[in-house]
Amino acid sequence: MKSTRMKPALTLLTALLLVPLAALHDADAKSPVKVFILAGQSNMEGQAVADLDGKDYNQGKGTLNYLMKDPAKAGLFKHLKDDQGQWTTRDDVWVWYKPENGPVKFGPLGLGFTVYEGKHHFGPELQFGHVMGDYLANQVLLIKTAWGGKSLYKDSRPPSSGGEVGLYYTKMLADIREALASLKTSFPGDDGGGYELAGFVWYHGWNDGCDPKRAVPEYEQNLVNFIKDVRKELNALRLPFVIGELTGPWVQAPGEWATLRKAQAAAAARPEFKGSALFVETHDFVRKPEDSPNPGHGHHEFGNAETYFLVGSVLGEGMKELCLAPAAK
Repeated sequence: MKSTRMKPALTLLTALLLVPLAALHDADAKSPVKVFILAGQSNMEGQAVADLDGKDYNQGKGTLNYLMKDPAKAGLFKHLKDDQGQWTTRDDVWVWYKPENGPVKFGPLGLGFTVYEGKHHFGPELQFGHVMGDYLANQVLLIKTAWGGKSLYKDSRPPSSGGEVGLYYTKMLADIREALASLKTSFPGDDGGGYELAGFVWYHGWNDGCDPKRAVPEYEQNLVNFIKDVRKELNALRLPFVIGELTGPWVQAPGEWATLRKAQAAAAARPEFKGSALFVETHDFVRKPEDSPNPGHGHHEFGNAETYFLVGSVLGEGMKELCLAPAAK
């Protein structure tokens, strides 16, 4: 697959972790490998429907297959299929994802890095990976850590928030370390160039909105603590952090959901994060239930492929912006 590449203005400097590891593909791969962590809950797990595997649910509306038949939209997605109509992969971007109840999924960027069997679903990682792969001359690795139905208030609670550290905060860090530690044995052709922790994406919020009295008022400070604690744990104190706006079933969110969106934006805007954290809006990407494959699943954006594709795209563009920011130089 052809792609247009842009050279980054500057690589991230020594504030980011740099450790020797195996190159992720052949001997002329560019190093260091740029590692991006994509974390969150079920929205990050991957709920977008690429195709219905022969089923006819809601006439396939809102699936990738359906959207690619629309002349007005087909051009946006054309890189996702080859000339024979098969779903593409790209070997300069790899994905590591360990579902909670299944084996690790590891391989070149494409469909299927979700909680579902087969290659009929995807998450924000798909287009995020294409954006970063096109932008960087380096090999790219995406580490996904996401579990459905998990709050920041309890399940992913960071140490600095006090109380019991969230089980899934600890699990997230364990998965990141497992992914990085396993690369050398998985890919014995090490080019000696190492890897660089290049960014972190947080796409989350639904379950905290289900607890408006406790979780919503704490969300901004918990997210600030989460960013600081993750950077400290990974020894990457200026790690670029992109926060994706809570989506859900609405463009204009009601009540506590609107409050959560404001809390996400406020956390990213803290003075101490200037140039190293960014909130990106996603609400305009929500599509109508009747135009989606799963009209009853509002908490998963109705499984609409266009929504998840556009979310991944804007997360990638936000990460590019941070990589060029003075604080990242």
